[in-house]
Amino acid sequence: MSDQKLLGELVDIARAFAPYGKVADYIPALSNQNPDDLAICIYSIGNESYYAGDHLKKFTLQSISKVITLALVLMDNGEDEVFSKVGMEPTGDPFNSIAKLETNKPSKPLNPMINAGALAVTHMIKGDTVIEKWDRLIEFICHLTGQQVTYNEDVAYSELQTANLNRSLCYFMKQHGVITGNVEDLLVLYTKQCAVEMNCVDLAKMGAVFANDGLDPESGRQLITKDVARICKTFMVTCGMYNSSGEFAIKVGIPAKSGVSGGIMGSVPGKCGIGIFGPSLDEVGNSIAGTKLLEGLSAKYSWSIF
Repeated sequence: MSDQKLLGELVDIARAFAPYGKVADYIPALSNQNPDDLAICIYSIGNESYYAGDHLKKFTLQSISKVITLALVLMDNGEDEVFSKVGMEPTGDPFNSIAKLETNKPSKPLNPMINAGALAVTHMIKGDTVIEKWDRLIEFICHLTGQQVTYNEDVAYSELQTANLNRSLCYFMKQHGVITGNVEDLLVLYTKQCAVEMNCVDLAKMGAVFANDGLDPESGRQLITKDVARICKTFMVTCGMYNSSGEFAIKVGIPAKSGVSGGIMGSVPGKCGIGIFGPSLDEVGNSIAGTKLLEGLSAKYSWSIF
């Protein structure tokens, strides 16, 4: 990627789709985002970055954090332990659905990218208290970005106050032994995780670590094991864009994870990480302009992995 002007042009083209979506309003603190915002950073594994739009504007990770937590928990606990509590299969149901928990035997979440699966994964972060688990997670995120990041307290509080469906998921999983302990403690940790705040550059840097098989492009340190990076990228392909992941794989073909704040983290294997912020969402919860922007980039640079 060398044409900064072209990147700006692709952003302008994609921004035209923003009016066809709307910002998330079921989390009150997200409802005041500007639907016309659209920004991108591309961070190459050669440690170069390119950007367009307001790329330094901060936003919360929301479901993008599920990929990061999964990587940490896999390295801490191993595949066998993690996948004894959460499955590996995509779902056509909404990300916050409880239906499959009721019908599947055993009653464990289908994958780590839906809310139930993410809650089960967050429960497995090492630590005896919420504070210990949070410190472990935020330290890991700071290593991935190379920056001191924290969380947005207003967004976390707003999510905690409206988390009744997630509470239901937790109590159902507790009844079936997927999680143990205090549900409110888990929700406090999970809402802080979702409210971790950063900009497109930080997000692209994290995506570049996954694209580079877990190696930090800046320092050369192995921050994530190669196999864990592979597993995470696979989930990004099969489950990362909610229940439109199949269509996204055909049209874009880049491992990616979205969040309802409008963020998208992409990882083009062996090439670059991508951080996008566009808070106007389509009907399934993905950034509508951000998705169009990735379509344009993938077509222009032949970035599809398929």
